[in-house]
Amino acid sequence: MILGAALSVPPLVAGAVSAPPRWPLPGRIAGFTLALVVVIAVMGGPRAARRGCVTLANRWLGTELPAPAAASPRSRWADRVRTAAWLVPHAAVGVAATAVTGALVFAAVMFPSVWLSGGDRVAVLWGHVTVTAGVAGAWCPVVTALCLLLAAYVTVVAAAGLRLLAPVLLDHRPAERAAAAEERARLLAGRNRLAQELHDSIGHTLTASTIQAAVASELLERDPVAARRALTTIEETSRAAMDDLDHVLGALREQQAPTAPARTLADLGALVESVRQAGASLEATTEGSLDRIPATVSREAYRIVQEGLTNALRHGAKAGITLRVTARDGLLELELVNLVGGAARFRRGGRSRHGLDGIADRVRLLNGEVSAGPADDTGGGRARWRLVARLPLGPER
Repeated sequence: MILGAALSVPPLVAGAVSAPPRWPLPGRIAGFTLALVVVIAVMGGPRAARRGCVTLANRWLGTELPAPAAASPRSRWADRVRTAAWLVPHAAVGVAATAVTGALVFAAVMFPSVWLSGGDRVAVLWGHVTVTAGVAGAWCPVVTALCLLLAAYVTVVAAAGLRLLAPVLLDHRPAERAAAAEERARLLAGRNRLAQELHDSIGHTLTASTIQAAVASELLERDPVAARRALTTIEETSRAAMDDLDHVLGALREQQAPTAPARTLADLGALVESVRQAGASLEATTEGSLDRIPATVSREAYRIVQEGLTNALRHGAKAGITLRVTARDGLLELELVNLVGGAARFRRGGRSRHGLDGIADRVRLLNGEVSAGPADDTGGGRARWRLVARLPLGPER
C-alpha cells in the first residue's frame, strides 16, 4: 500500500503543475487529467515495469502470476496499456489504504496519550471528542484496540481487492499462454534429446571400457604394453564421457555448461579407433564428402553410429563388424553389420530396445528411414545383424 501511494506522487505532481489556479475550471480539469494519463502511461511503458509489478504481486499479494513472456510489437503495446491500467488501482488503493490506516494508527496513539496526560478535547473529523482523565476516560484503550483492528482490516480488504484484480491485468493473455506452452514444449524436447545423448555416450563408454578392462586383465602378465594401452584407452574414453555428462547435467540444471561437446562425423575416426582398441575387428569405409553434410544431420548420424557400435559390442561378436557411411545424391546412408554368433537365433526383443528406439527417434526427427534386424544372407553358419539408416541431406550446399 505504501508503494502504491509512492507511485501516485509523480502523476499527482505532474497533474498539479499542469492545472495552475489562474486557468478556468474546465481547463484545470483537462490539464490535470491529461498530465495524469501521460505520466501513468510513461510509468507503465518499460518492460521492467511489468516485470516489477508481477514480482511485487507474487511476493506481497500471494498471487502466482507467470513472468512476462516475449511478445510481438503489437502485444507489447497491449502489455503497456495493461500495466498502466494496473498502476491506476494500485496507486489509488495505496493512497486510500495508507491514508485510512495512517489516520487510524494516529488515533490509536493519540487517544490514550491524551487520556494519560490528564484529558482534553480531541478533534475528530468535523467534530470534537472530550477525553476525561481518570476512570471516566478508561474507554480510550478500547478505542485504541478497535482502531488497530480496523487498520488491519482495511489493509486486508485492500490487498484482497488488488489480489483479485492482478490476474486480470498482469496475467498472460491467450497468445502469451500459447507462446509459453510452446516454449515449455521446446524445453522438454531439448531435455529429452540431451537425455538420449547422455544414454548414447555413457552406454558406449561403459561397454567399451568393460571390454578393454577384460582385455587388460588377460594381457597384464603376458603383454604389459598392450595392457597399458588398453588402460590408457579406458582413461581417454572415460574422460570424454565425463565431458558429455558435465555438459548434459549443466544444461539440465539450466546453467552454463562448462563444455559443449558436439561430435559429428568428422570425429568418426576416433570412434572407430576406440572400438578397435576394445578388441573388436571393425572395417569402416566412407564414400562421398562428409564435411559437406549439414551440421544437424552430421551430429545425429554420429550418435546413430555410436549407438549401433555399442549394441554390436554389447550383443554381438567382436569379429566381423563392418561400417559403411555413404553420402551422395542428397542422401546419407549408414550401414552397420556385425556377426551375432554361430547358429544364433534371433528372438523378438533380443536386442536392446532402448538403444534401437533412440536410433529410430533420431532418424524419424530427420525425416529419414531406418531398418534393423537379421541380415538376409548368412555365411558359415554365423548369423548377422544389419542396421541401416538413411537420412536426407536437403539442398546441396
